[in-house]
Amino acid sequence: MDGVPEPHTGWTFLTNHARVLAVIADNPSARIRDIAAHCRLTERAVQKIISDLEQDGYLSHVREGRTNTYRIEPGKVLRHPAEAGLSVASLLSLLARAEADRSRPDNRPHAPA
Repeated sequence: MDGVPEPHTGWTFLTNHARVLAVIADNPSARIRDIAAHCRLTERAVQKIISDLEQDGYLSHVREGRTNTYRIEPGKVLRHPAEAGLSVASLLSLLARAEADRSRPDNRPHAPA
């Protein structure tokens, strides 16, 4: 079936919710289709994840013409007790730094701040 990502088997370190949030942080006007492709999820799964994130106050959106622009609540604390006190902004900062390191030509991590 065209447009459906390959299924992934086994466990991963990041949840699909974290992946979707990271894509939106990188591009607040991203289309659901593009988010789905980047995260290797179906569009329906991304719609459900966005709904979850909005329902719990991690995300909101404004309709601008035919486009949604998303707003992340950076101060919102992560849900799991093991991450008590860790904010969405902290998680996204960590993911952004890892992505920047992965994109470096020499593939070496940058010095910690």
